[in-house]
Amino acid sequence: MRRDGKLSGVLHVLLHMAASEYPVKSEILARVMQTNPVVIRRILGRLRDCDLVRSEKGHGGGWTLACNLEVVTLRDIHVALGAPGLIAIGNRNETPSCLVEKAVNAALNDTFKEAEALLLDRFGRVTLATLSTEFHAGMLRHRGRNRQEHAHEER
Repeated sequence: MRRDGKLSGVLHVLLHMAASEYPVKSEILARVMQTNPVVIRRILGRLRDCDLVRSEKGHGGGWTLACNLEVVTLRDIHVALGAPGLIAIGNRNETPSCLVEKAVNAALNDTFKEAEALLLDRFGRVTLATLSTEFHAGMLRHRGRNRQEHAHEER
């Protein structure tokens, strides 16, 4: 089953933007995400409509964050993307008058709703600042390992 990676991709793009001191062009973000710049502009346009990013045209233009990383959560980004379904599995509806199918679907629906509520709750507790901090900590660990490996090679 193919999973929807749009939220993950958008978060990736936003963290690249957060790490940049300058506006980032769609073409650069598209290269990072291995996609077409039109896809990036379409997605960021939705985020711009929610005042999360802004775009500047012309020389030196590009995309910048318009939000506070400490406040914006994964849930906010999920909603800005149109709140796509979080669970990829669904009910069978071939025989809607079947009592077994009705019972199974009712149980599954309740379970799906609970699972989505848990996910959305967790999304609401993770800010972009949290992701940015984790990213920067990872970068420091990575640099430290590279220095240690380099020092070891020189011995």
